[in-house]
Amino acid sequence: MTPQLQQAIRLLQLSSLDLQQEVQEALDNNPLLDNAEEENKVEASVQSLDDKEREQISQQSNSDKTPTTEPELAATNDTASEWNNDIPVELSTDSNWDDTFQHGPSTNSHVDHSNMESNDTNEESLQDHLNWQLNLTPMSEIDRIIADNIIDGIDNNGYLRVDLDDVLQHFQSSSNALLQEIELDEIEAVLRRIQQFDPAGIAARDLSECLNLQLDQLAQDTPYLETAKNIVSQHIQLLGNHDYRTLMRKMKISEAQLQKTITLILALNPQPGSSITPNAAEYIIPDVFVEKINGYWQVRLNSDNTVNLTINNTYAGLIKRADNSDDNNYLKNHLQEARWLIKSIQSRYDTLLKVSQQILERQIDFFEHGELAMKPMVLQDIAEAVEMHESTISRATTQKYMHTPNGIFELKYFFSSHVSTSDGGAASSTAIRALIKKILETESPTKPLSDNKIAKLLGDEGINVARRTIAKYRESMGIAPSNERKRLL
Repeated sequence: MTPQLQQAIRLLQLSSLDLQQEVQEALDNNPLLDNAEEENKVEASVQSLDDKEREQISQQSNSDKTPTTEPELAATNDTASEWNNDIPVELSTDSNWDDTFQHGPSTNSHVDHSNMESNDTNEESLQDHLNWQLNLTPMSEIDRIIADNIIDGIDNNGYLRVDLDDVLQHFQSSSNALLQEIELDEIEAVLRRIQQFDPAGIAARDLSECLNLQLDQLAQDTPYLETAKNIVSQHIQLLGNHDYRTLMRKMKISEAQLQKTITLILALNPQPGSSITPNAAEYIIPDVFVEKINGYWQVRLNSDNTVNLTINNTYAGLIKRADNSDDNNYLKNHLQEARWLIKSIQSRYDTLLKVSQQILERQIDFFEHGELAMKPMVLQDIAEAVEMHESTISRATTQKYMHTPNGIFELKYFFSSHVSTSDGGAASSTAIRALIKKILETESPTKPLSDNKIAKLLGDEGINVARRTIAKYRESMGIAPSNERKRLL
C-alpha cells in the first residue's frame, strides 16, 4: 500500500476524539496546515474590531459637537467635590498611603462563589474520604500506621482486599522495632474502628460482613432487623439463589415476613465505596445525524465534529519549483503532507456518509418502528453497495456513532446475524433480543419464564431459536436466568 492509502485507512478507523488529537498534532508540526475555522474567527474578530473603532470615533466626534447641559455639569461637579472631600488636606509624615486609602475590591463587590466552586474539578476519591475521617479520629501513632495500611488495601467498591495476616507479616518484616511488636489483635481492633467510618459497610472482607455492618448501624427498633442479620450471616447463599422455600423453612418465618425482611436487605448497599468513588462522565459525540425532515429521512454529518483544514497560502507562496535548497525542500515536503492529510480526512467523511446512507436505506423500518423492526444485515451487504472492501466498512463503523430519534447508536449496532423463520424468511438477532426483552417484561415475578419456555413462545411466532441461543442473547443483555429472577409478591 502507498503511504497515502495507509494514512487514509488509519484516519478512517480513528474515533472522532482521536481524529481531533491527530489533526491538532499535525497543525502543531506542519506550518503549511491551517484551521479554516480559526481563520474565519480571526477575520470576524478583526472586522468587528474595525466596526467598534469606527463606532467609538463616531461617538467621540458626536460628543465633541454636543454641548454639555447644566444638570450634567452639576453632577460632574458634585462627584468631583465628593472625591475631593475624601482626600485629607495634609498627611502625617510617618503615614502610609494604605493607612488612609483602601485598595482592592470594595466590601460591596459581589463575588460569585458558586462559579468558584464549579471551577474546582478535583474529585475526592474513596481513600481521600477515609483518610479525612482518619485525621479526625484520635489514635496512637502505631494505630495510625496500621490504619494507613488497611485503607490502602480497600478497593473502589469499599471492600478490604488484603488479608490481615499479610499486613501483620509486612510489619514483622519491617526494620522498625516498634512495628515488629504489632500483634494481630491490634490490627483487628483498628479495622473495627475503620469499619465505623462513612459510608456504612466500608472495609468489609465479604458481602455478608458488609451487609451486617450496615445493619448494625440501624436503629435497634427497626422491624425485622434481627431476622435480616441472621439471613445475611447464615443464609446469604440461599438468598442469592432465591431459594425462598428453604429460607422460610430454616428461618421458620412466613412468606410475608420474608418479603419484608428482603425489602430491608435490598435497601442496603452491597458496594458502599461506589457512593464515594467518582465516576467520570463519558460523553459521546455523534458523527452523523439521522432525522426526518418534511416526511423524508435524511442523514448528514455532524458539522460541529468535522475538521476543516486548509493550506497556508503564505508559506505555500514561498515555494520555488527550481529551488532544491533545504528550506525549499522542507516546505515542499510539508505541503505534500498537508495535501495528503486534507484528502484523507475528506475521504473519511465521504466514506462515513456513504455507509450511513446505506444503513438508513436498509434499516428504515428500525427508524420508523424501533428495535423489533430491525432487519438482518452484515458488512458484506454495505460493502457491495458502496463498492468497498468489508475491512473498510468495519473500520468506518468502529467507534462511529449515529444520532437518531431512538437514541445514539454505534454504527456496528445496525449489523446483526439472521435467524431463519418458519415461512422461509429471516429475523435479525437484534430484533430477537428486543422480542425476548419484551416477553420477559410481562412474565410473572413469582414464576419467571425459562429459556425453553421463551424458545417455545418464539417458535409459536414462527422464529426458530434454540434454547442455547436464547441463553446467549439473554446473557448479552445482562438478564439473569429464571431462578435468579424469581421474586416474592
